[in-house]
Amino acid sequence: DIDLCGPSIPRMLGVHGREVHQHDAGWLPVYTDNSQTLGVMSIGFLLGNQDDPVVWRGPKKTAMIRQFLSDVTWGELDVLVIDTPPGTSDEHIAVMEALKDVKVDGAVLVTTPQAVAVGDVRRELTFCKKTKLKVLGIIENMSGFVCPHCTECTNIFSAGGGKSLAEHAKVPFLGSVPIEPNLALAAETGQDFASSFATSEAAIRFKSIFENLLLDNNGTVAENSGDMDTT
Repeated sequence: DIDLCGPSIPRMLGVHGREVHQHDAGWLPVYTDNSQTLGVMSIGFLLGNQDDPVVWRGPKKTAMIRQFLSDVTWGELDVLVIDTPPGTSDEHIAVMEALKDVKVDGAVLVTTPQAVAVGDVRRELTFCKKTKLKVLGIIENMSGFVCPHCTECTNIFSAGGGKSLAEHAKVPFLGSVPIEPNLALAAETGQDFASSFATSEAAIRFKSIFENLLLDNNGTVAENSGDMDTT
C-alpha cells in the first residue's frame, strides 16, 4: 500500500491496528490470517495514532516506498500487487524507479464513469506510456446502482466512460463494478466480500474482471511466480 497519505488497505483487509515486527532480514509483512497467504505492508501500521497525517515531501516518500520494496521480507511471491493513490505523483515515479530492474507485468487502472474521473485516468494512461509500463486493462467502478429488489440498474454517475476510454486507448476493458452497499460495508469492516456476498452482482462482476484479466494477458498473472509484480 503506497498510498502514504491515505493508507486504507489495512482496514479494508481486516488488519487495522496491527503492528509491524522487525527481524534480522528486515520488516515482516502483516498477514491477513494464519495461512500467511496474503501479506500486507502499509504506512498505516507505522503510525502511532491513526489520525496522524503524513505530511512528507517527495524524497521522504521515495525512501519509504523503497523500504517497502527492499526491506520487507516478502518471501516467495506469486503476485506482488502495489496499490497506488490516484494521479501521477511522487509515489508513482518512486515505485517505477525502484522496480526498473524487475519484470513488471503491468498496471490495472480504475476509473468511475464521469468525464472528470476519466480525464484523470487518461493522464495515467499517458504516464504508463511514457514509462513503458504495459496497461493490463481498465475497470469502471461505481458503474450504476443495481436495485436489490428489482435488479434494475440506474446509472447515477452516467455510464460507459471507462469502456470508451479503453477503446480509445486500445487497451483491454476488464469490466465494470456497480455501486454495492455491502461492498462498502465489507471494505469498512475488513470482511471478505467475495465469500460473504458471493451471489451479489458486484461479486459476480469481480470474478468476471479477474477472468478477463487472465484471458487478456494469457494467464501470466496466475502462472508466474517469484519474480512477478503487478502494479
